[in-house]
Parts: sequence; C-alpha cells; structure tokens
Amino acid sequence: MPLILADTGEEAVIRRVGGSPEMKKHLEDMGFTVGGAVTVLNAIGGNLIVKIKESRVAVSREMAGKIMI
Repeated sequence: MPLILADTGEEAVIRRVGGSPEMKKHLEDMGFTVGGAVTVLNAIGGNLIVKIKESRVAVSREMAGKIMI
C-alpha cells in the first residue's frame, strides 16, 4: 500500500519506490530506500511529515503515493 495510507505513529518498511527515474533518485537521496524503516509523524493537508533514518522529512502527497510499504 502507498505511504499516504499509513497510520500516524506506525513504523513501516519500504517495499518499493516508484515514479520517474528522477523522482526515484530524489526519494532515495532523501533516505527512502527499499528495506528502510519509515514512520508517519503527522499529516497536514495530504502532505506527510515522516521520520526516516533519524531525520524528519516533509513529503508531498504525490511523492508519498510513490512509496510503497
């Protein structure tokens, strides 16, 4: 399921990162790699604040839809 559907506070494992090659590279550069853990901290207007690799990152709804958990 896409990251956008994850429950707040629940840790999940990234199974796949989709999108264009440029978007995949951008997401991987931010730490969204297959097998990595991600936790949704907050959802504001469809956009997400997530914890990944001990950092907080804001992700748009479009990008969150490309990250499968």
